Amino acid sequence: MAKKHVDYLNKLVGSFGVLYIKLHQHHWFVKGPKFFEAHEKFEELYDETTANLDEVAERMLQLGQEPISTLKEFLDHSVIKETEFKNVTDATEMYKSVLEDFETLNKIYQDGFELFEGDEVTTDLLVGLQEAVQKHIWMIGAYLA
Repeated sequence: MAKKHVDYLNKLVGSFGVLYIKLHQHHWFVKGPKFFEAHEKFEELYDETTANLDEVAERMLQLGQEPISTLKEFLDHSVIKETEFKNVTDATEMYKSVLEDFETLNKIYQDGFELFEGDEVTTDLLVGLQEAVQKHIWMIGAYLA
C-alpha cells in the first residue's frame, strides 16, 4: 500500500478523533430551549463518529497498516479543526459548526474514490461514510433553514 493511501486513511482517523471530542463538547455544554433534542442528537453523532473511527482504523489494520492512535496524532492529521465550545452554548451555533465539519468530510470522502480505485472494500467503506454524512448535511441544513 502506498504512503498516500496510508496518509489518507490516517487523515480520516485523525478527523474522526477530533470530531468526536467536538461533538462531546456540544453534548456537554449545550443550553437553552432546544437542550433535550440537541443533547440527544450530539450523543447520537458522537456515537456514530466513534463507529466510523473504528471502521477506518480496522480497515487499515486489515490492509497491514497502523492507524494513528494518540491525541497528538489526531490533531496533527485531522482536517477538522479543534475548537473550544465551552462558551458557545447555543445549539444553533453548534449545529453550524457540525455542518461545516460534515461538509469538509464529504469532500474528503470524494477524494478517496479515485485514490482507492480497484480496492472495492475501502471504496465501499467510503461510500457508506459519504452516504451518512450527506444525509446529516441535508438534515442539519433543513433544521437551520
